[in-house]
Amino acid sequence: MPAAGTWGLSWPLIVWLCTVVVLTAGQPGLVLRDADTYWHLAAGRWILAHGTVPTVDAFSHSMPGAPWTAFEWLSELVMVGVHRVAGWAGLVALAVACFGLVLSLLMRFLLARMEPVHALLFTGLAASMMLTHLLARPHVMAWVLLAVWMSALVNAAEARRAPPWWLPGVMLLWANMHGSFLLGLVLGYGLALDAVLAHPRGRRAAAARSWALFAALSTGAALLTPSGWGVLAHAIYIMRMEVALAVIAEWLSPDFQRGNPLEPWLLLVLALALCGRVRLPWLRLVLLLGLVHLALKHQRNVSMLGLVAPFLMATPFARHWYATQRRMRDAHALDRWFQALAAPARPKAIVVCVSVAALVAAASLLMRPPAPQAMVTPRAAIDAAQAAGAQGPVLNDYNFGGFLIHEGIPVFIDGRADMYGDAFVGKFIDALRVKERRQFLSLLDEYRFGWTLLTPGTPAIAVLDGLPGWRRVHADETAVVHVRVVAEVAR
Repeated sequence: MPAAGTWGLSWPLIVWLCTVVVLTAGQPGLVLRDADTYWHLAAGRWILAHGTVPTVDAFSHSMPGAPWTAFEWLSELVMVGVHRVAGWAGLVALAVACFGLVLSLLMRFLLARMEPVHALLFTGLAASMMLTHLLARPHVMAWVLLAVWMSALVNAAEARRAPPWWLPGVMLLWANMHGSFLLGLVLGYGLALDAVLAHPRGRRAAAARSWALFAALSTGAALLTPSGWGVLAHAIYIMRMEVALAVIAEWLSPDFQRGNPLEPWLLLVLALALCGRVRLPWLRLVLLLGLVHLALKHQRNVSMLGLVAPFLMATPFARHWYATQRRMRDAHALDRWFQALAAPARPKAIVVCVSVAALVAAASLLMRPPAPQAMVTPRAAIDAAQAAGAQGPVLNDYNFGGFLIHEGIPVFIDGRADMYGDAFVGKFIDALRVKERRQFLSLLDEYRFGWTLLTPGTPAIAVLDGLPGWRRVHADETAVVHVRVVAEVAR
């Protein structure tokens, strides 16, 4: 039980409370800085309106009817439900609450294996890496499932018992909420093999049966989605894309010139390894190296590395660290307080903290209502285009696709790069960069655009400024709008 001096609090509860209060009272708009939030909401609205998951595109004018399945349909329903009830503040609260819950689950897992100060350091480092991708999008809800998945698997493996019966249910939810469930399956297979090999030779067969059953049930649960087996082919297809992965910001490699939380993580792990403070079983080492590879290749995976690595490293780190390092016992009062907070929180303390967090978050979000950032919300530009009588299809920048879909305007391109494909994305990029003037003019004629909505500084804007039959009607820090003033222009 918690010590009386801690008022029934615990470190996981404190971590959750601080996360919610700081992020909602600080800069909640940072959670709404991504254009994909808009089209996820639009997809959720479409699902509610039609009572089914879309299997063909319903949002673009460039690829109408093209095959496209809303793989994250369950998360999109949650998002649109929260948005209808509480608006943008609700989406911010949802993302922040999920983030805080993930950190508290990680903290509870670590406290069972190491001293609180080390658990806090591991959790803080994970939080810094995950903050780079904290957005109002489905993957934040999937983080909670990933934390539950890893905690249950590692606990079972280290206790040399079968995984809990309810874990395939977690996979069923996960597979319908976010594509990262495939990483969960890979981690599950690796930890299953690690758990079997940890048993004495005479007991490995029995252990293998229970873990094989878990793997089979989890794989089956992962296929219970609108696309079935197609989800596996889709993942392979995405990873084989070259043009899209080379130009979309979150798929680029981390930029260490501007500072990145991955750098101190790598330096710390390298230092621990070189001084012999941590030694991982070879299967966990393979999984960790695989995550490092993904994080170095695509910066969106830095958050996944930050979350998963502590689950893989905690027990080996604690075992080797405490075997070679004497625990500090010079500050006895502080040490007793830290240890007391490692115990589970009391129900009354949980109720009080949740209430305080809810009140602070509500007050902060009401006093400063959050809204998606201007760089992905060209509201004034669209109003100007409509006032100028813009008609016909729009040639829009990639970052404006989500908002256009949300507003019911068919788009040329948006964040669903997997649907458009490499050839289309490459054609779009080359045209807007005016790699060849003829290519850009050909694109204008091919799709018979009636207006354009581009980011300031796009090379194509200069061509449109001097092109007969086109007139600039709006320009601000967010977007530039040109409208076609004649139906056809002789070239």
